[in-house]
Amino acid sequence: MASKYDGLARIIIQNVGGKSNIVSLTHCITRLRFKLKDESRANTDILKETDGVVTVIQSGGQYMVVIGNHVGDVYDTVVSVGHLESIADAPREDGVDDGPKEKMSPFNAFVSIVTGVFTPFLGVLTACGIVKGFLALFTATGVLDGASGTYNILYSFADASFYFMPVILGYTAAKRFKLPEMEGMIIGASLIYPYVLNGSGYDVSNIFGIPVNMPPSGDYTSSVMPVIVAVAFAAWFEKKIKKYIPDVIKMFTVPLLTCVITICLTFWVIGPVTSLASTGLNVMFTTIANFSPVLLGVAVGGFWMVLVMFGLHWALVPVAINDMMTAGFSRVLVGSFGHSFVLIGSVFAIMIKTKDKKLKSLCAPAAISSIAGVTEPALYGIVLPKKMPFVRACIISAVAGGVLMATGVTGYVMAGLGVFGYTGYINTQTGSAAGMIISIVVSVVCVAAGFISEMIFYNEEPKKTDTVKKDADTNVNTGSAKGGNIAAPVTGEVKALSEVEDEAFSSGALGQGLAIVPKEGKIYAPCDGEIGTFFPTGHAIGLMSADGAEILIHVGMDTVKLDGKGFTPKVAQGAKVKKGDLLLEFDIAYIKAQGFSTVTPMIITNSDDYADVVPTGAKEVRHGDVAITLL
Repeated sequence: MASKYDGLARIIIQNVGGKSNIVSLTHCITRLRFKLKDESRANTDILKETDGVVTVIQSGGQYMVVIGNHVGDVYDTVVSVGHLESIADAPREDGVDDGPKEKMSPFNAFVSIVTGVFTPFLGVLTACGIVKGFLALFTATGVLDGASGTYNILYSFADASFYFMPVILGYTAAKRFKLPEMEGMIIGASLIYPYVLNGSGYDVSNIFGIPVNMPPSGDYTSSVMPVIVAVAFAAWFEKKIKKYIPDVIKMFTVPLLTCVITICLTFWVIGPVTSLASTGLNVMFTTIANFSPVLLGVAVGGFWMVLVMFGLHWALVPVAINDMMTAGFSRVLVGSFGHSFVLIGSVFAIMIKTKDKKLKSLCAPAAISSIAGVTEPALYGIVLPKKMPFVRACIISAVAGGVLMATGVTGYVMAGLGVFGYTGYINTQTGSAAGMIISIVVSVVCVAAGFISEMIFYNEEPKKTDTVKKDADTNVNTGSAKGGNIAAPVTGEVKALSEVEDEAFSSGALGQGLAIVPKEGKIYAPCDGEIGTFFPTGHAIGLMSADGAEILIHVGMDTVKLDGKGFTPKVAQGAKVKKGDLLLEFDIAYIKAQGFSTVTPMIITNSDDYADVVPTGAKEVRHGDVAITLL
């Protein structure tokens, strides 16, 4: 099930430099803590201006995205949509994780599988598709002789990725399902061995007398799903049998049993069933296209960027590839072609109209990358955070999708993205470039439409900080929480938040309050209320007072790195507490010996619900003394 934080999670992943730039990810009570390969690849300015992000802090080799009290939910969503299970909560350089994985719905699991299997292969596949498209164009126009050595050799290269796709997918699927890659490749190769090809003349009607039903095409050279499902089964089966095989014969016995049983089951069951399912999907989309090509184009074009946001577009990619492998063409993805060009025009218009220098500097690179079909910088970094430009881009993309389908544009190969996708619409059988010409015209119109729409409708929104300042200046209580006094949770020296050596606290971004340098290692409840959050490492407590104040007590700076050592919680999350109840004991000497500050901020995270948050003027307090007055 999609989370309400999916959009925010994707913006965060994109603007920390993408999944490939993330070494590890953990979180504390208020912030996501990334370890990045290269922090210069992160778009810090965009993240700071993103709704849902309080601020960004770079310190101690960590790139920290401050979220607030709901950081746990955002963290779970970032891990889920980014498929970061192998590096989340495990800052290991090898990215290996033998722990439990997060459970996903069947559809999300399917999308995750398709992403893992096809992503490593798509770059090569599109390169081959581009060459195949040009070869069709050159032979149709007489530029190249279809019987020449040049044509034959280049066509062999261009068609190899399609002909040997089961072998290649056997390799990528094996990596995804953690099966030895050589076993995956052998399973794939067995599906296209000359003996089992259509018209080979060899008897492949049965195995051990059990009938074999070949797919409608006659063989598996033009298949996608059979090898993926076969490798998934092989990975599952091998894990089950490995523990029963003696180590002395495991090296050859395990692959022997895994591959033989998988291959037999593939020809008996897996291949025929998955081929039938693929044919059913092909029929479904063909039926929709025949019923109303325009409707299909509008739907795919209008919702494509939404699908991309949630990673659901991967569900359509294998359908399109399967169509091209079996029928020689596909119209499933045609409607999506205009979206990158709409973004080009939209982003250039925003660059002209915006007065935000940081945003202006990001627009040109985002637009240029969209020309090549890489739309993430424009989508996640500019139009999506601004909301209405995203909506307008979707509408224009929907119209473009309908036009492309209405004019009969058809994809014949998986060509590139953006301008590199034009050759995909060249008919590889006849060499006709009509579809390519129409796609060029539509793309130019999309750029113009995106540009004009934003020049007319785009308005700069006030920054969040401006709104907060305005509320403070009017001195109006904007929330429903009651005023009152909050006691000091610990005995010690009082400091202003601005003196805390952590920007998230000192800037007031998380809320107003004060800090105390503790003289004893005990934290007491500052009021009656309920423990909403007690971080597992014990260093931070979130408390909701009976009057509606949301209080965060954070013992020390970066003490999450102690992993609970030196902290002894005395109550559990969800506990009802009274003012003065002992919540936590901590070892001041140990924390200092590990090189960490013990300064303890206490902040009111819903400060905007009050007209004012007034810290005590005393230089020292004892636990139970009035520390903060809420007005």
